[in-house]
Amino acid sequence: MSESLLDSAVSRFDEAEVYRVESESHPVLFESNKLKEAMRRDTSGVALRVIDQGRLGFTSTTDVNREIELVDRAAALVGFGSEALFKFPGPSHYSQVDVVDPNVPRISHRSMIDTGEGLIERLLDEWPDLLCDVRVGWAMGSGRIMNSAGIDVSYDQTNYYCSLGAQLIRGTDMLNVWTGSASSHFFADEELDRLLESVRRSIRWSKDTAQVTSNSGDLPVIFTARGVGATLLPPLLSGFNGKNVANGSSPLVEKWGSKVVDDRISIFDDPLIDGASASRPLDDEGVASRKLALIQNGVATAPLLDLQTAGQIGKKSTGAASRGISSSPSPSCSVIDISTGDTNVEDMISGVKEGLLVDELLGAGQGNELGGDFRANVSLGYKISDGEIVGRVKDTMISGNVYNVLSQVEKIGDSSDWVFGSMRSPAIQCLGIEVASKDD
Repeated sequence: MSESLLDSAVSRFDEAEVYRVESESHPVLFESNKLKEAMRRDTSGVALRVIDQGRLGFTSTTDVNREIELVDRAAALVGFGSEALFKFPGPSHYSQVDVVDPNVPRISHRSMIDTGEGLIERLLDEWPDLLCDVRVGWAMGSGRIMNSAGIDVSYDQTNYYCSLGAQLIRGTDMLNVWTGSASSHFFADEELDRLLESVRRSIRWSKDTAQVTSNSGDLPVIFTARGVGATLLPPLLSGFNGKNVANGSSPLVEKWGSKVVDDRISIFDDPLIDGASASRPLDDEGVASRKLALIQNGVATAPLLDLQTAGQIGKKSTGAASRGISSSPSPSCSVIDISTGDTNVEDMISGVKEGLLVDELLGAGQGNELGGDFRANVSLGYKISDGEIVGRVKDTMISGNVYNVLSQVEKIGDSSDWVFGSMRSPAIQCLGIEVASKDD
């Protein structure tokens, strides 16, 4: 069907592209210690994008019986489309990346239910009053891209994931902790043990509550890998998004090749890491994936570009196109990989006289994110006093500017943690974060 759709589109338009995806997922969900659902979901769809007389047309459907209508719909829309600043790419060499595990589709619902029940039981053995939520599941999908320039490429991918959350209510205090892991490969006991230990550590650190001292940037703040992902990455990556670069709203427009943060900071977008849940051999426009340095030794090196944004600024696509069936491609990161430093995390904590460790946020994204600002409530963070975690902080907000904060890096962890298979980061200790704490 894809071949006939492309042939029909090529006969009517200057250029054409067909994008087809199919997926199958098997989620198992526990809520408040009890199994809630175990089900299967199947999705499929096709999108047609055309270029005619310099204009872009796009349409899509998830109804196989209506695919024949796509060419006529594209014809009705293309005259109103935006200017096409690119041509569809031709065939390319694609690197091999291991994103398929044949064991994943063999995982039964019974096995995933047993995994969820086992995780809950092991937590309740230590804290009988916990309310636990678990999500376990797997998915497999395939994608195919064909265009009038000769591309006809497809690839498969599997994904396995497990997330674990726990809620503990003590009087008027409510503690919520969570952790999770995802991979294109199946993982078992060792990774599940790591998830359990992460939740256990958070609960133990939260046994007492403590009030952190409000300050205007001179208090050391340690971000865990999840803290980095929740706090620092969103405003930072907005500056590298090709759309923001093309329309001039990125603060990095005039700073490519210049130092923008501490020279110990290197950040890569790397979709070629075997096993990572967001890895892929090609992007959603058929451009070959490659490792891209966003920041190297503190220097802003390159933005994330799809075909259209690359055409807007006179560059080549970096293979960063991402899309769903119902939307046109746009630039996005794949797997973010932040380089490690030379400090053990335990030594990092023990070296702080008074400070804050940030793990999870609530309401991130407030403020002028395009300018690098962040402002958020700390939903899970801990006060550090005399080199030790002394309790969980409440009613605490942090704010700052990511470029300023990452220019005041004190220490970087010597090991990395994965955050749901799409980001790998060490802990980072910084100054420059304003901390506001509500008095009791």
